[in-house]
Amino acid sequence: MRDVKILAVSGSLRAESHNTRLLHAAQKFAPGGVDIEIYEGLREIPPYDMDQDTPVDRPAAAADLRRRITEADGLLIATPEFNYSIPGVLKNALDWASTDWSGTEGLPLLHKPTAIMGAAPTNFGSVRAQLALRQVFVWTHTDVVVKPEVIAFRSHERFDEAGNLTDETTIGLLRDLLAALRDKIDAK
Repeated sequence: MRDVKILAVSGSLRAESHNTRLLHAAQKFAPGGVDIEIYEGLREIPPYDMDQDTPVDRPAAAADLRRRITEADGLLIATPEFNYSIPGVLKNALDWASTDWSGTEGLPLLHKPTAIMGAAPTNFGSVRAQLALRQVFVWTHTDVVVKPEVIAFRSHERFDEAGNLTDETTIGLLRDLLAALRDKIDAK
């Protein structure tokens, strides 16, 4: 098996985000040959503007995200839940990565092997956000891992004071999710 590169995106901008911590746990528990790079430019991406969404006019941060998604073998997204859906900053980033109005660039999300997970302090975790995100990926024809689902509900109970994921059930599901993403990449 060849080594694979996964771009990991947290839908949260919070410094102490449980979703970003999930991505760090993914790095720690990734199977051999899986390199997970955490994307840290979400805050810099401007609001989506179709007038600027061309190879010449696209803002640098949006162009960088598109390039990184294209170059990665797979995508891993950790999303919190806001108002029963995904955060606006995450949706905005995906909007920038989902287009090719010129017909010359290709679609970064098209058939991209992708895994979804999420954490939230509520009893339902990020269930609704993950469903909303899956709907977005239906439109973009993104190749999403269906199972296992990693929904870290009551997330504040799953990490220690240093931000390390300590819940064995969540760790097991995370490992299984990464293995399923690896399998999807290898099957491509």
